[in-house]
Amino acid sequence: MKTIVIATNNLGKAREYGEMFAPLGIAVKTLRDFPPFSIDESGQTFEENALIKARTAVQRLRLPVLADDSGLMVDALDGAPGVHSARYAGDHDDQANNRKLLRELAGVDDYYRTAHFHTTIVGLKPNGRQLITEGQVDGHILRNPQGENGFGYDPLFYVDELGCAMATLTDRQKNAVSHRGRALAKFMDQFNNWWLG
Repeated sequence: MKTIVIATNNLGKAREYGEMFAPLGIAVKTLRDFPPFSIDESGQTFEENALIKARTAVQRLRLPVLADDSGLMVDALDGAPGVHSARYAGDHDDQANNRKLLRELAGVDDYYRTAHFHTTIVGLKPNGRQLITEGQVDGHILRNPQGENGFGYDPLFYVDELGCAMATLTDRQKNAVSHRGRALAKFMDQFNNWWLG
């Protein structure tokens, strides 16, 4: 069976990818399946960070790798937190990140609280062949959290096209409209050409 490595330690993300690749006869592994090594996410853009993750993992593991980088871009904050979304208020503390975001937007009128969730996915093979896709969903930042589902900024992100907070959606509903879902759909449309190339 062919194997692809998802450059993450997130088991939820691994499960999502695993379900997608299973019908293709491709086994999914994550960074948890190998001896640990560090990845210096020093890029200034989502694509740079995803490429760094993919290149580091391919060099170490000599297997095809899929890496992604995602974040929240708030227009009133000049695109922040952006590539620093997970570490906006520290180290991967969702509640602290959300509190900081609300503080930063305290004086901003609802009309100007526009925001975008963005994902860049990079597929990279040991032969250097790469596939890059992006996805984005537009919305607004709420003043108070809504919903119990999702993670990160989902409770504060109001999805314009659906008229509700991201955290009120089921996993299936979220995947249909989310930034990662959209980037992944584009990735899978081109996957066979990249995988067989």
